[in-house]
Formats: sequence, structure tokens, C-alpha cells
Amino acid sequence: MKKLTALFAAAALTLACCTGCANLATNATDPGKQDATGDQGALDGKEVTINVYNWGQYISEGDEGSMDVIAEFEKAYPNIHVNYSTYDTNETLYTKLKTGGISVDVIIPSDYMIGRMIEEDMLLPLNFDNIPNYQYIDEAYRGAAYDPENQYSVPYTWGTVGIVYNTKYVDPADVTGWELLWNEKYSGKILMFGNSRDAFGIAEAMLGYSLNTTDEQELQAAADKLHAQRPLVQQYVMDEIFSIMENGEAWIAPYYAGDCLFMMENNPDLAFFRPEEQGFNFFLDAMCIPKCCQNKDAAELFINFLCKPEIAGGNMDYLGYGVPETAAKEFMDQEVVTSEIAYPGAEILSHGSIFMNLPTETLQRMEELWLWAKTS
Repeated sequence: MKKLTALFAAAALTLACCTGCANLATNATDPGKQDATGDQGALDGKEVTINVYNWGQYISEGDEGSMDVIAEFEKAYPNIHVNYSTYDTNETLYTKLKTGGISVDVIIPSDYMIGRMIEEDMLLPLNFDNIPNYQYIDEAYRGAAYDPENQYSVPYTWGTVGIVYNTKYVDPADVTGWELLWNEKYSGKILMFGNSRDAFGIAEAMLGYSLNTTDEQELQAAADKLHAQRPLVQQYVMDEIFSIMENGEAWIAPYYAGDCLFMMENNPDLAFFRPEEQGFNFFLDAMCIPKCCQNKDAAELFINFLCKPEIAGGNMDYLGYGVPETAAKEFMDQEVVTSEIAYPGAEILSHGSIFMNLPTETLQRMEELWLWAKTS
């Protein structure tokens, strides 16, 4: 896609999402719509296994009385088995697909990575005749910059990035912005993102830069900031954050709002802060089918099932992330739906920025600088 088109679409998407989140009632699903199974004749009863590759901790699996989404799918379609595995970063997913290290049918990457995969011809266009429950996806989440013609992806969740911290040990006066992650008072008790894009996004926000900068000097300045942070960092983490923060082994970490809600439930001493004045990442993750897919019809059936309002509602009720379909909120705990952590209002969302797919040379330079910042 052209850069200007992508930037315009990103701005439009942010505005649309802000409006949709601020006034959910105006974006309700048409009551005349009927749910559809999209079962393609249940694949004529043929025994099929689909490989689903998703982020860790990113689907409801029946814990603590929650819905077991995969079990429900296999109950509805007993001839289809789901082989489910996880990755920790978009970059891990990309590398494994790019090198041919895996064969999977459904993936759930983030916005900027979807844009990159489309650009590099790594995804299959979807047959929406097989995904009739796409009708429930709110208009605010369609036509995104990474997939402006809605050909390759179906929105799964949305959310924001902020800071989770332990109120037993962190002085409230120090919780002012991203600089908390550089506060020497908490040296050895700070966690940092283990992937370059999220880490650079935080440093760029602190420095007042665009989260999608391609300027070499700005990238170097962000890397210098991350390098200065290194002596204070206990670990660079992704999924490991849950046990570390919940057990009080670290006191401060950046992470995704939905997961922070989960951690706060397990440790009431934890709190969440979103650095609104400096800005933060607003993200969308979506379901896609990679070119290595072996069972496209069954993969589309699985995507369609996850879009069913009662399934999407039960799934996001447990995860705590933003659900991109208003109809699903009828099946969710209102405490989750009204949470400003999971569903911030328009004014808060106006401070968020969506990651865009960056030029290859910028991504390569960012990875070089990230390695230097963490290890030198």
C-alpha cells in the first residue's frame, strides 16, 4: 500500500475506534442480523486437524470456570481437531513462517506485522462466504491501515500498552510516565519488553517521537535511551511477566492492558498506569491464514466460530482485551465492559498511536540497535 494511504487510514481508524469506544450504543449490531455457522457442510464429515498459532495467554482455555474456546469448537465440529501452539512475539511468528519452520492454518498477528506479511505475500485472501459471522465486526475495526480492503484479516482484539506496578513497593509520586521504567530507585525490579518494536515504541514516546519514525537519528536516540536502561532491567520478558509480577519478584513492567487486568486479579497489589501525556501504543490483533495453510476451509470455519458473539464474548470476558464486536458485550461481565483499563474512552484513546509496517531497512536497523542496547 502507499505510505500516505496507510497513514491516512491509521488516523481514520484511530478516530473511528475512539468514537466507537466512547459511544458503544451507537455502534450496535443490526438486530435483524442472524448468526451463521459457515460450516461448509461441516466439511462433509471429513476428519481434519488445523494448526492454530497464537500469542501465549491469548485464548480462554477453561481456567477458573471460564469458557474453553477450543473445546467448544471441537464439540460443535467433532470431525475437526485443533492443534494449538503459542509464540511470544510477532517477530518470532514472522521468522518461523518466513523460514518455513512451521506449517500452520490460523495465526493472530498484530497490525504492523499483518501489514508486513501482506506486503511480502505471506497471507492468503479470505473467503468471507465461509466467515458469515464477520457481519458482527463493528465498522470501527474494518478497513484498517494494514488491510484497507478487508481481504486478509478478521479483527480478534484491540488494546493499549501501559505500565503495571506493585503499589506495595512503588511510590505513587514516581508514577508519572514512561520514565518510571528508568527510575534508578527500582533498579533490579524493573522488567522490559523482550521485543524491539514495543521497546522502541516506549523510548520513542518518552522522547516525543512518532512511534513509526524512520529517522536514523531518532532511532539512535531511542536506542541510547534503551541502552541507558539496561543496568536497571531485571529481565527482558514477554509471557514470563505473569508469574514474575504476580509473585512480586519484580515491581514495574510495561505490558498490554488486557493482561494487566489478569495480573491485577491474581495480585491485588498491582495497579495499571497509561502514560497519556507522552502517548502509548494502541494495537489491533487479527486472525489471518498464512500461505502454508493446509486446511483453508476448516481454518475459515474456526475464524467464523471465534466471531460468534457468545464465543467472542466468553473469550474476551476472560482475556480482558477489547472485543471488536458490540454484539459480544451482551455475553460479557459488565465489570469488564465498563473497565477503563480494557475499554478506555475516546479522550484517552486519542493519545494512542498504531504501529505501522516500517521499511525493511528501518526494521533491520532497529533490530541491530536493539541487540546493541540489550547486550553491550
